[in-house]
Amino acid sequence: MIDYAHAALEGEKLLAAAAVPDARTDARLLLEYVCGTDASTIYREPGRSLSGEEEERYAGLLERRRKREPLQYITGRQYFYGLEFEVDSSVLVPRADTEVLAECVLEKRPEGRLLDLCTGSGCIPVSLLKKGKFTEAAATDLSAEALRVAERNAERHGLAERLHFYEGDLFGALPEELKGSFDVLTSNPPYIESGVIPGLMPEVAVYEPHMALDGGGDGLVFYRRILEEAGEWLAPGGCIFLEIGCGQGAPVSAMLQEKGFTEIRVRKDYASLDRVVCGRRG
Repeated sequence: MIDYAHAALEGEKLLAAAAVPDARTDARLLLEYVCGTDASTIYREPGRSLSGEEEERYAGLLERRRKREPLQYITGRQYFYGLEFEVDSSVLVPRADTEVLAECVLEKRPEGRLLDLCTGSGCIPVSLLKKGKFTEAAATDLSAEALRVAERNAERHGLAERLHFYEGDLFGALPEELKGSFDVLTSNPPYIESGVIPGLMPEVAVYEPHMALDGGGDGLVFYRRILEEAGEWLAPGGCIFLEIGCGQGAPVSAMLQEKGFTEIRVRKDYASLDRVVCGRRG
């Protein structure tokens, strides 16, 4: 049998040898996940013995992480904007960068009816319904598997009656009668240039769904498609909020201006990189 502190140390060594980022933290988090413990256990009970079952399970999860499978897919959970979400390999792992989009919405237009495109795990509409004053929301995604995850997240947070999901390609998933009815449109669409994806860290390039990453040759394909129709689905004076890649602030802003949006702004993330473009329907 192995004790808790020794298990954490050996796990860290295994992950560090595979160049896993934050090997110490990930080894500890996997150990806590297996043993049902928390961050204080390694200090309070370093000599706690792992059962044979815990040791075997821990070894299996370490091996998955050693192969660079994202920690969040292994544990099946990720926190976003203070809320816990279910995640699996059919959805992108929610990231702190996307919290900037949620902050922008809540600062500028936190009420009315919401539409979220490319919803993935549903972290954006769920968070905005929980933290804002929106009456209801609609969310679309091309992936049926992603929508099943999003639906479970809506149920987890008591929003099944207020958050409606539609499977399909952007606005094409929505009933025509919803045109012109949304006060806020949000999206974290695929925006990585196709040729860049193979060179990304393995957690992203190998494990995250390429459908949710690939923004075409220049990374801007989905912004063009969204902005071609966005004005038809927003109510007069409605606002749009788009997550962008760090070099896409200027071209996406120009697209909004070309489509008649006003009050266009670019918001930076916590690393001072362009992260969100917003505007108001003219």
